[in-house]
Amino acid sequence: MPQAPSLDRIEQIARDTVAAMPPDVRRLAEQVALRVAEWPDPDMLRDLGITDPLDLTGLYEGIPMTEKSVFDHPVGPDVVWLFRQPILAEWRDRGTVPIEDLIAHVTVHEFAHHFGWSDADIATIDRWWE
Repeated sequence: MPQAPSLDRIEQIARDTVAAMPPDVRRLAEQVALRVAEWPDPDMLRDLGITDPLDLTGLYEGIPMTEKSVFDHPVGPDVVWLFRQPILAEWRDRGTVPIEDLIAHVTVHEFAHHFGWSDADIATIDRWWE
């Protein structure tokens, strides 16, 4: 199995994924902060009702574009989070998925939430778990 990528390498793969998006989508995605951390923050897990941090590979924090209003007062930028250790655990569990593909998948999935897609919407075109 190839060597596990660093935080910086995961961020670069995610940024390359955004750069490869169609131009109109890419312009909107580039307005979202991208952060990579080893683990999700305990407050994130608690707020989502998740007990096992390995269950959260990524997270979109913000107001989806389909719900934004000119009357909203932003409290900070929208953020797409990627979590290295849960991503690596899923990569090891799958065994046959290239790490770059998994990181790209998590990145696209979280940006889809920014664009207003639900998990059910995403599942209609991306049946990743199969």
